Amino acid sequence: MRLRLVPKETNWDFFSKSTLTLGFSGFLIVLALVSFFLQGLNFGIDFRGGTTIRTESTMAIDVGAYRGAIEPLGLGDVTITEVFDPTFEENQNVSMIRIQAQEGQESVSADVVRDVEAALKEVAPDIVFVQVESVGPKVSGELIQTAVIAVVLAIAAVLVYIWLRFEWQFAVGAVAALVHDVVLTIGVFSELQIRFDLAIIAALLTIVGYSLNDTVVVFDRVRENLRKYKKKDLKEVLNLSINETLSRTVMTSVTTLLALISLFVLGGDVIRGFVFAMIWGVIVGTYSSVFVASAVLLKLGVKRDWSKPDANAGNQYANIDA
Repeated sequence: MRLRLVPKETNWDFFSKSTLTLGFSGFLIVLALVSFFLQGLNFGIDFRGGTTIRTESTMAIDVGAYRGAIEPLGLGDVTITEVFDPTFEENQNVSMIRIQAQEGQESVSADVVRDVEAALKEVAPDIVFVQVESVGPKVSGELIQTAVIAVVLAIAAVLVYIWLRFEWQFAVGAVAALVHDVVLTIGVFSELQIRFDLAIIAALLTIVGYSLNDTVVVFDRVRENLRKYKKKDLKEVLNLSINETLSRTVMTSVTTLLALISLFVLGGDVIRGFVFAMIWGVIVGTYSSVFVASAVLLKLGVKRDWSKPDANAGNQYANIDA
């Protein structure tokens, strides 16, 4: 007996409460924007500037012990990661420590670096700092600008792709869902003040791809059914298409979430922000594919038959009020 997360055949009406679901999404977007403009984001070292220290030791690296030794110094955002490389010798243990720029300073001062080294020597007496690099606010500002451009270009590319593959109504629906997902993800990071760094930008771009994949699966089925059921109302076709792809949508989302939740619990502090963004993105991405992209498509109407020219130009789009 095969496990089914949803019944084999469903006939649920996903648009019976479309006004409510779109209103709820609109409320969350407004809430996210308000939080963003009032609180802003808790930018990490990548965007605020700071200092990166590369260490080496013959002793095995204990990230928890390193963090415990540095915390009493009150340096704010500190990220510690162990570096793995097959070219390293057996007793060559390397770590990267990133410390945010202190108030009124472009980088961590030499005195702070010496304090960090002294604190870490209590954990690993033979530790040495082989490299110390600083990132100033100018570079951080350029990273923010580049990150914004990357996200905007990704969404614009999606708009063009869907427009060429389907019709402009599909493109608007898909982009509305993507903007919905990105805004809500940024909003939850602003509301909870979770550290926002370059890894989160990578998560946002991954969310865009995941949400788009889910939306395209639904839209492909919609296009097939529009040709197959020419006399059915658009709302019926959309409901039929979503119900037909629902099992695939739920199974994909649940299996992805199982892997992500495992990473969130067991992966450690270094990747927790990235994994949280992915978990949130999978949830809102699945929701938006069904309740945002398709709802927008229903509101705009869509061309019913691409294979033959429509003799009556005035009836080339489905009447959503029929």
